[in-house]
Amino acid sequence: MLYGLTSNADHTMITQGSNVKYVWLNPTPALMNNKLRTWAAEANVVPMRIPGYWFDEEGANTPIGATPRPSEKVIYSLHGGAYIFCSASPDAIHSTLVHGVQRIFAVEYRLSRAAPEDTPANAFPAALLDALAGYTYLVQSVGFAPRDIIVEGDSAGGNLALALTRYLVENNGLAGLPAPPGALLLLSPWVDVSYTIPPPGSRAAANATVDYIGAPKLSDYARRAFLGPRDPLDPYISPGSNDPRMPSVSFDGFPRCFVVAGGAELLIDEIGVLVERMKSMGDKVTYYEAPDEVHAYILFSWSEPERTATFRAIAKWLEDL
Repeated sequence: MLYGLTSNADHTMITQGSNVKYVWLNPTPALMNNKLRTWAAEANVVPMRIPGYWFDEEGANTPIGATPRPSEKVIYSLHGGAYIFCSASPDAIHSTLVHGVQRIFAVEYRLSRAAPEDTPANAFPAALLDALAGYTYLVQSVGFAPRDIIVEGDSAGGNLALALTRYLVENNGLAGLPAPPGALLLLSPWVDVSYTIPPPGSRAAANATVDYIGAPKLSDYARRAFLGPRDPLDPYISPGSNDPRMPSVSFDGFPRCFVVAGGAELLIDEIGVLVERMKSMGDKVTYYEAPDEVHAYILFSWSEPERTATFRAIAKWLEDL
C-alpha cells in the first residue's frame, strides 16, 4: 500500500530521481457516460493528462509498465489526504508491499481547491476521471486482467476507490471501459462527505476527543473543495452516510472487499454504515477493526503490534483471492 504524506508534487509535474518510475497517463474522455459528462461540465473539469508512479518490492527493479506475469496481482493505490493534500509522489510515500504482490501503481490525481481561500479547482469528479485513466492504463496499456487488480485507498483514497469501482460496475459493457477490479482494499475510508455531526453517545462523538483528524476548519474546507456544486448525498460521494435523505446505495456487482478501521477513529460510525450496507454482498466483504487505534493507523510505525497484525490479515485475505 502507499500513503501520501507530504510533498510539493502535484498532477502538473513529476518527482525527479534516478529511481523514480513514472508514466504520463492519457485522459479517457471516450469512457465517460452522459451522467459523468454532466457532472464534469457542472464542476468545470475536463479529463487531462496526469502522472502515475510505479513501485517495486524491495530489491526488485521491474521495468516501467512491464507485461504482467501469468496471474500476477497489482495494487492500484489511491492516496488519502481529504482530496486537498498529499501525493502519490515517491518523495511523499511510505510504501509497504503486502506479501504476494510485487508491484504498486499510484496515480497523481488532481487535488481540489475552494473559494474564498483559493481559486476553485478540481471538484468532483476530477479525481474520478483521473482514477479512471490510471485504471484504464493498467488494463489496456500494461495488460493486467481486471481480476488481478486490487484497488486500494486510504481515507479519501478509499472514497475514490469506491467511486471508481461503482462507475466500472454500473457501466460494465460500455464500449472500451475495462471490467471492474478483482478486489477492493479500503483503509479507514472517508465515506460520508456530508455535514453530518456525530450524535451524542455515538462512537464517533467519543472518538472526536482522541483522534487526530477532524479540525473543523480543515474538514469544512475539504468538503467545499471536493464537492463543488455536487450534493454530498450521492452513492458516488457518501456511500456511508446515514442521512435519511440518502438515496439507496447498492453494492450489487462489487468485487470482494477488505475494510480496515481503527476503533478510536473519528470515521468509525460511517465506516460501520458502509460495512453494514456491504453485507448485502454476503461473504465477499471482510471487516477488520483494530481496537483503540486512530484513523489510518496503518501509516504509523508506532502503531504496533496492531499495524503488523493488520498487514498479516490483509496478506491472508489476498492469498484467498
